[in-house]
Amino acid sequence: MSSILHQILTEVVRRYKSKEQHREVSDYIIAKEFLRLKVISIELIKDFVFIALGIVLAGFGLKGFLLPNGFIDGGVTGISLLTKFMTGYPLPILIIIINIPFIILGYFQISKSFAVKSIIAIGGLAIALTVINYPVITSDKLLIAVFGGFFLGAGIGLTIRGGAVLDGTEVLAIYLSRKFGMTIGDLILIFNIIIFSTAAYLLSIETALYSILTYIAASKIVDFVIEGVEEYIGVTIVSLHSDEIREMIIEKMGRGVTIYKGRMGYGRRRENINDMDIIYSVITRLEISRLQTEIQTIDPNAFIVMNSVKDLKGGMIKKRQFKENE
Repeated sequence: MSSILHQILTEVVRRYKSKEQHREVSDYIIAKEFLRLKVISIELIKDFVFIALGIVLAGFGLKGFLLPNGFIDGGVTGISLLTKFMTGYPLPILIIIINIPFIILGYFQISKSFAVKSIIAIGGLAIALTVINYPVITSDKLLIAVFGGFFLGAGIGLTIRGGAVLDGTEVLAIYLSRKFGMTIGDLILIFNIIIFSTAAYLLSIETALYSILTYIAASKIVDFVIEGVEEYIGVTIVSLHSDEIREMIIEKMGRGVTIYKGRMGYGRRRENINDMDIIYSVITRLEISRLQTEIQTIDPNAFIVMNSVKDLKGGMIKKRQFKENE
């Protein structure tokens, strides 16, 4: 009797524990999905804010500077402007029509979400050009070229930050680079040489030259908006005094570090092989001189490799201020 009662109690306890574990797992899954939904929602909001700002700025660059004065830009925007000047068709319609093949290509080559966002961005730009009454700022050709490129580049850059494009040339360049092995930069340069050569023939050489200046200003602003104000440098340090260097980077410079396990060796017979910690950290360009000086005071023979870092997220990117009593 007692053994039967013991078995029943054991089974009840087992089922209770199973239910508790199932409930804990379910709570974890629910919490994880909630966090995932929250992160996706925040990112989508940020993307559409960037796209909306990009549309407004690009529209201002086009209608406030380039369009009233007969200037063009590179890429699909330049083709649309050139076609508008030659045929008289409305620019908003031309921007949508000429971008359609590139958006279709982006759907298959990049992603569905990219294509959807780009459709929204290009459609939004067409609506902005139609609805918003942008003022004409100046008739000075140099100011038109520089500031028209500035606002257009800012708009394109913000839209790219939002995961879309206002100009489909980059999509075609990505596709052709995969097919023919050329770099994206080289292909975009070839496209724009054709566009500006056509502008020089159909419009005038002077207009083409000012348009090249517009393109240069726009491309620099695009890089500036995408990569940010600060230029980050990734630093790899190989030294037998890695502990001291690590403490210096964390405590004096306020930067985070990542430690790799590695081996240092040299010589034909591999007689000098040592296990060591390899340090990796990310700093700004303005901190390079200070870092090198600090490392020299610890280990003059340290091996240092530096690389430009295009984009960062997470980790200790911003400087952390340490107190003396920490």
